Amino acid sequence: MTTATPARELDEAGPARFEELIAADQKVEPADWMPDAYRRTLVRQISQHAHSEIIGMQPEGNWITRAPSLQRKAILMAKVQDEAGHGLYLYSAAQTLGTPREEMYEQLLTGKAKYSSIFNYLTPTWADMGSIGWLVDGAAICNQVPLCRASYGPYARAMVRICKEESFHQRQGFEILLALMNGTQAQRVMAQESVNRWYAPALMMFGPPDDASPNSAQSMAWNIKRFSNDDLRQRFVDMIVPQAEILGVTLPDPDLRWNEERGHWDYGDLDWDEFREVLAGRGQANSIRIAKRRRAHEDGAWVREAARAYAEKQQAREKVAS
Repeated sequence: MTTATPARELDEAGPARFEELIAADQKVEPADWMPDAYRRTLVRQISQHAHSEIIGMQPEGNWITRAPSLQRKAILMAKVQDEAGHGLYLYSAAQTLGTPREEMYEQLLTGKAKYSSIFNYLTPTWADMGSIGWLVDGAAICNQVPLCRASYGPYARAMVRICKEESFHQRQGFEILLALMNGTQAQRVMAQESVNRWYAPALMMFGPPDDASPNSAQSMAWNIKRFSNDDLRQRFVDMIVPQAEILGVTLPDPDLRWNEERGHWDYGDLDWDEFREVLAGRGQANSIRIAKRRRAHEDGAWVREAARAYAEKQQAREKVAS
């Protein structure tokens, strides 16, 4: 006959078990003991990722009705739907850490929680749909594929599906730019101008330089992150340089050159003052994005109330039936 292990003994064994899982590069699951700081870090990172997916629907959603063909409209609509799904996967993963979705969403609407600064830039031309797909989603892939091996199980599993869909988004953006670069002179100018605007913000998506990123070292020690901000940024630059050559666009960086000794592309300094300004809420579209999200939340209140009433009615029927 076996007896259950007392809760106190489980709590005392928790820290050692957590360290064993991290050292063995295994997954931490919701029922496992974890340090409060690990839990807080995950809630912050996963919820910010979810917020970014939800806010990220806006720049492209604005172009669905203006896309140049029915096929382009359908593809863009599917992509925006994918992003909504990504947000739901991520909110669900974050909820397993004990923070209700409503609380995370309220933090977004009140400005307490951050989302990716890249979505606070405007999209004045159709070519921006190409640049977002190629550069922004390309940067997301570089950042997110390693997260498929994150130490927290629900987050890692959500990222597997998200990354598969992001790969299609990146290809879609590349194809838009390729079509424009093979089009008229005006279309080529529009594509190049868009790449000029999105290149630096895409590089800044990975976060500040390593020496100015206080959370990275601990996240890497916990196997949440696998590579530093600068390492990921370098991977991204190395990836897009040959792709830019295929497209025929020029990356707007006079310092971009191959370094034979390092085996990587050198690139110029970024405007981190601009990054901090956008992150602080003073970007091109910060107020627009949050105001639109608040309005959508308020307009959708009746849907949430109806869904809640229906769920309560179903539960009552099931209770009577049982």
